[in-house]
Amino acid sequence: MAFTLPDLPYSVSALAERGMSQETLELHHGKHHQAYVTALNGFVEKNPDLEGKSLEEIIALANGKADLAPVFNNAGQHWNHIHFWQALAPNGGNIPGRLEAKIIEDFGSVDGFKDSFKTAATTQFGSGWAWLIIGADGKLKTTKTPNGSNPLATGEGKALLGLDVWEHSYYVDFRNRRPDYVSNFLDKLANYEFAEANLG
Repeated sequence: MAFTLPDLPYSVSALAERGMSQETLELHHGKHHQAYVTALNGFVEKNPDLEGKSLEEIIALANGKADLAPVFNNAGQHWNHIHFWQALAPNGGNIPGRLEAKIIEDFGSVDGFKDSFKTAATTQFGSGWAWLIIGADGKLKTTKTPNGSNPLATGEGKALLGLDVWEHSYYVDFRNRRPDYVSNFLDKLANYEFAEANLG
């Protein structure tokens, strides 16, 4: 069974007033994410070891293996983007009570969390991702991963909220101003209800 591009959970114009244009979503979802899905399906077709495996199983199998690096990158990016579309919301930016209490407990304040997340997102050199995760110790943390990697692969913890910091995710709307893109995400686009649901 081939992997498929998931539908967006909102229209391509739904985030425009919150700082992510229709052009960005059309390019990012329809072109970039689709390309990862297409490439991944091509690799699966050529490798019997990958056939019938879930996305998570493929990421685990390919992780750290040089000969499977293209498989890992495309599988990781597919997983990351499935998460990312859900991490955005037209009415984003509002942190629900249970998550807010946990953030204050583990970061000291909401601003403390946002500062930590911004640091992770802006110091990821080149392409990659910033994440809010919950570690094995039950504490919230922020982290970053390069290229197509993610907390699933690193084993750092469970991803609650991820932000794509590849240039294609913000260049149309923010040009080279990654810090502004990150702040806009945290304040206007982040689907904190999704993050809270991921707490379990």
